[in-house]
Amino acid sequence: ANDQRHSTEEVTEEFWDWSQSINLKAQFFACQAAVADMRSIGGGSIINTASFVALMGAATPQIAYTASKGGVLAMTRELAMIHARENIRVNALCPGPLHTELLMNFLDTEAKRNRRLVHLPMGRFGEAKEMAEAAVFLASDESSYITGTDFLVDGGLTAAYVTPE
Repeated sequence: ANDQRHSTEEVTEEFWDWSQSINLKAQFFACQAAVADMRSIGGGSIINTASFVALMGAATPQIAYTASKGGVLAMTRELAMIHARENIRVNALCPGPLHTELLMNFLDTEAKRNRRLVHLPMGRFGEAKEMAEAAVFLASDESSYITGTDFLVDGGLTAAYVTPE
């Protein structure tokens, strides 16, 4: 029942609420707790997890997931503005498609993988380590003037109109 790929007509209210709770509501309450702690120490960096799908449409149905990740972006911008003068930075990491067990199980044939890879200018899926390195940067003092961003780590996917192949 937790398959993200439902047609518009198949999305139940229960699934919609589950998606919003996991992807948006939980992140809000984590931010709420983080802000309280960060105020007491003079600031910090909150990194929410969104997705490239929050910035572009896809014909493969996943409307509840996409909507929840769009909510994460809007919430991130709002929190960034509310807390900017408190030295609390809030950004959203937006991964592209990653070489994870979950995605590879879904893209279980070469044809399915190639259907996605054709859209990736770098010609490959991202790795979890690359997301971790981006998060380390956003958490560090090296990103001290970055707040309210949709930090894309997507191999150029959202910048592409046509890819090399």
